[in-house]
Amino acid sequence: MTTNSKPNRLAKEKSPYLLQHAYNPVDWFPWSDEAFEKAKRENKPIFLSIGYSTCHWCHVMERESFEDEEVASLLNQDFVSVKVDREERPDVDHLYMSVCQALTGQGGWPLTIVMTPEKKPFFAGTYFPKQRKYGRYGLMRGCCRSWRASGRRTRRR
Repeated sequence: MTTNSKPNRLAKEKSPYLLQHAYNPVDWFPWSDEAFEKAKRENKPIFLSIGYSTCHWCHVMERESFEDEEVASLLNQDFVSVKVDREERPDVDHLYMSVCQALTGQGGWPLTIVMTPEKKPFFAGTYFPKQRKYGRYGLMRGCCRSWRASGRRTRRR
């Protein structure tokens, strides 16, 4: 597990939750037009992670995945990663929690959504460890590989 000595874009935010992720090796964007424009320009999906500062599993996922160089490398290469504080943006949280519940029959935090640059979700879930455990798909083989397997086809349609 590592943290960067150089902060990412979240260092300029006011949210305590976003600031907790400011030194992750993941190249996080806050929810912004800049993130979606970059995704369109580079033909990459959005990896959206929604949580809040007192969420236990949000902190676990940060330690296991977002502080991990291998995970960060994959996210930085294949996605535009966006971090949202559900307490700061309840509108975004409500919308994508509804999507997660419709797609999976459950919800919770951290909320993970993978979507096109046009904000059309094609993968949803909650906590993902780096590798499969606790009966959950691992981040490395689960949602990160889904773009290569199905997302690029979804995007081309």
